[in-house]
Amino acid sequence: MTNEPLREDSQPAAAPPRGPYLQHAFFCEKILQEGSVMSFIRQIDRVTMTIAGPDILGQEPPKPPYTCYLAIAFKSGEARGSHRIKVVRQQPSGLRDDNPLLNVDALFEGEDRGVGFQGPITIGFENEGLYWFDVYVDDTLMTRMPFRVIFQRAILGPAN
Repeated sequence: MTNEPLREDSQPAAAPPRGPYLQHAFFCEKILQEGSVMSFIRQIDRVTMTIAGPDILGQEPPKPPYTCYLAIAFKSGEARGSHRIKVVRQQPSGLRDDNPLLNVDALFEGEDRGVGFQGPITIGFENEGLYWFDVYVDDTLMTRMPFRVIFQRAILGPAN
Protein backbone atom coordinates (compact mmCIF):
# COMPACT_ATOMS: atom_id res chain seq x y z
CA MET A 1 0.00 0.00 0.00
CA THR A 2 1.36 3.39 -0.91
CA ASN A 3 0.73 6.76 0.62
CA GLU A 4 0.35 8.46 -2.74
CA PRO A 5 -2.79 10.55 -3.17
CA LEU A 6 -5.42 9.24 -5.60
CA ARG A 7 -5.25 10.72 -9.05
CA GLU A 8 -8.36 12.50 -10.25
CA ASP A 9 -8.86 9.88 -12.98
CA SER A 10 -8.66 6.97 -10.49
CA GLN A 11 -11.82 4.93 -10.13
CA PRO A 12 -12.56 2.03 -7.80
CA ALA A 13 -12.45 -1.41 -9.45
CA ALA A 14 -16.18 -1.79 -8.81
CA ALA A 15 -18.91 0.44 -7.51
CA PRO A 16 -19.13 0.18 -3.73
CA PRO A 17 -22.15 -1.77 -2.48
CA ARG A 18 -25.16 0.25 -1.44
CA GLY A 19 -26.50 -2.22 1.10
CA PRO A 20 -27.27 -4.26 2.90
CA TYR A 21 -23.96 -4.34 4.76
CA LEU A 22 -22.76 -7.30 6.78
CA GLN A 23 -22.15 -6.26 10.38
CA HIS A 24 -21.08 -9.67 11.73
CA ALA A 25 -21.36 -13.40 11.06
CA PHE A 26 -19.83 -15.99 13.39
CA PHE A 27 -20.39 -18.95 15.70
CA CYS A 28 -19.96 -18.64 19.46
CA GLU A 29 -20.48 -20.70 22.60
CA LYS A 30 -22.95 -18.42 24.36
CA ILE A 31 -24.98 -15.23 23.91
CA LEU A 32 -26.01 -12.99 26.80
CA GLN A 33 -28.65 -10.31 26.44
CA GLU A 34 -29.04 -7.52 28.99
CA GLY A 35 -31.73 -5.11 27.88
CA SER A 36 -30.92 -4.18 24.29
CA VAL A 37 -27.20 -5.01 24.62
CA MET A 38 -25.87 -8.38 23.51
CA SER A 39 -22.61 -10.04 24.51
CA PHE A 40 -21.17 -12.83 22.40
CA ILE A 41 -19.03 -15.23 24.46
CA ARG A 42 -16.16 -17.26 23.00
CA GLN A 43 -16.35 -16.83 19.25
CA ILE A 44 -15.38 -20.17 17.68
CA ASP A 45 -14.30 -21.40 14.26
CA ARG A 46 -13.09 -24.89 15.20
CA VAL A 47 -14.15 -27.68 17.49
CA THR A 48 -12.55 -30.90 18.70
CA MET A 49 -15.25 -33.52 19.23
CA THR A 50 -14.56 -36.66 21.27
CA ILE A 51 -16.00 -39.70 19.52
CA ALA A 52 -16.27 -42.62 21.95
CA GLY A 53 -17.48 -46.13 21.37
CA PRO A 54 -16.47 -49.78 21.33
CA ASP A 55 -14.02 -50.94 18.67
CA ILE A 56 -16.39 -53.21 16.70
CA LEU A 57 -14.61 -54.61 13.63
CA GLY A 58 -13.16 -51.22 12.73
CA GLN A 59 -16.55 -49.51 12.57
CA GLU A 60 -16.66 -45.81 13.36
CA PRO A 61 -18.69 -44.91 16.45
CA PRO A 62 -21.60 -42.51 15.83
CA LYS A 63 -20.76 -38.81 15.83
CA PRO A 64 -22.85 -36.70 18.20
CA PRO A 65 -24.41 -33.46 16.93
CA TYR A 66 -22.75 -30.21 17.96
CA THR A 67 -24.70 -27.31 19.48
CA CYS A 68 -23.44 -23.73 19.48
CA TYR A 69 -24.86 -20.27 18.71
CA LEU A 70 -25.06 -18.53 15.34
CA ALA A 71 -24.87 -14.73 15.23
CA ILE A 72 -25.50 -12.81 12.00
CA ALA A 73 -26.41 -9.13 11.59
CA PHE A 74 -26.77 -6.66 8.72
CA LYS A 75 -27.31 -2.91 8.39
CA SER A 76 -29.65 -1.81 5.63
CA GLY A 77 -27.85 1.03 3.86
CA GLU A 78 -30.03 1.67 0.82
CA ALA A 79 -31.63 -1.79 0.97
CA ARG A 80 -35.36 -1.69 1.60
CA GLY A 81 -38.09 -4.29 1.74
CA SER A 82 -38.05 -8.04 2.21
CA HIS A 83 -34.90 -9.98 1.35
CA ARG A 84 -34.09 -13.68 1.80
CA ILE A 85 -31.18 -14.50 4.13
CA LYS A 86 -29.66 -17.97 3.84
CA VAL A 87 -26.73 -19.82 5.37
CA VAL A 88 -25.61 -22.84 3.33
CA ARG A 89 -23.00 -25.38 4.49
CA GLN A 90 -20.25 -26.69 2.25
CA GLN A 91 -18.72 -29.94 3.48
CA PRO A 92 -14.96 -30.69 3.41
CA SER A 93 -15.56 -32.74 0.24
CA GLY A 94 -16.86 -29.62 -1.51
CA LEU A 95 -20.48 -30.82 -1.59
CA ARG A 96 -23.09 -28.28 -0.54
CA ASP A 97 -26.04 -29.22 1.67
CA ASP A 98 -29.49 -29.14 0.05
CA ASN A 99 -31.16 -27.61 3.10
CA PRO A 100 -29.85 -24.25 4.36
CA LEU A 101 -28.90 -23.95 8.02
CA LEU A 102 -30.84 -20.65 8.06
CA ASN A 103 -33.44 -19.61 5.47
CA VAL A 104 -35.58 -16.61 6.46
CA ASP A 105 -37.09 -13.44 5.03
CA ALA A 106 -35.90 -10.22 6.63
CA LEU A 107 -37.37 -6.73 6.39
CA PHE A 108 -34.74 -4.07 5.68
CA GLU A 109 -35.97 -0.59 6.65
CA GLY A 110 -33.06 1.42 5.25
CA GLU A 111 -30.14 3.49 6.51
CA ASP A 112 -28.76 2.40 9.91
CA ARG A 113 -31.70 0.10 10.66
CA GLY A 114 -30.60 -3.50 10.87
CA VAL A 115 -31.71 -7.09 11.07
CA GLY A 116 -30.08 -9.82 13.09
CA PHE A 117 -30.41 -13.50 13.77
CA GLN A 118 -28.90 -15.13 16.80
CA GLY A 119 -29.68 -18.31 18.57
CA PRO A 120 -28.72 -21.89 19.24
CA ILE A 121 -28.18 -24.29 16.35
CA THR A 122 -27.40 -27.98 16.29
CA ILE A 123 -25.26 -29.27 13.43
CA GLY A 124 -24.35 -32.82 12.54
CA PHE A 125 -20.77 -33.32 11.35
CA GLU A 126 -20.14 -36.70 9.71
CA ASN A 127 -16.59 -35.92 8.57
CA GLU A 128 -13.54 -34.14 9.89
CA GLY A 129 -12.20 -31.19 8.01
CA LEU A 130 -12.91 -27.63 7.02
CA TYR A 131 -16.57 -26.74 6.55
CA TRP A 132 -17.63 -23.42 5.03
CA PHE A 133 -20.90 -21.69 5.88
CA ASP A 134 -21.88 -19.26 3.11
CA VAL A 135 -24.08 -16.29 4.06
CA TYR A 136 -26.35 -14.95 1.31
CA VAL A 137 -28.76 -12.07 0.97
CA ASP A 138 -31.04 -13.09 -1.87
CA ASP A 139 -28.53 -14.65 -4.29
CA THR A 140 -25.55 -12.47 -3.31
CA LEU A 141 -22.78 -14.10 -1.28
CA MET A 142 -22.02 -11.74 1.61
CA THR A 143 -19.33 -13.75 3.42
CA ARG A 144 -18.05 -17.25 4.18
CA MET A 145 -17.56 -18.54 7.73
CA PRO A 146 -14.95 -21.29 8.14
CA PHE A 147 -15.47 -24.00 10.74
CA ARG A 148 -12.90 -26.78 11.26
CA VAL A 149 -14.04 -30.06 12.83
CA ILE A 150 -11.49 -32.40 14.44
CA PHE A 151 -12.48 -35.81 15.75
CA GLN A 152 -10.64 -37.21 18.77
CA ARG A 153 -11.30 -40.92 18.94
CA ALA A 154 -11.64 -42.77 22.23
CA ILE A 155 -12.01 -46.55 22.05
CA LEU A 156 -13.99 -48.07 24.91
CA GLY A 157 -12.79 -51.51 25.97
CA PRO A 158 -14.77 -54.24 27.72
CA ALA A 159 -15.78 -53.55 31.32
CA ASN A 160 -14.05 -55.72 33.95
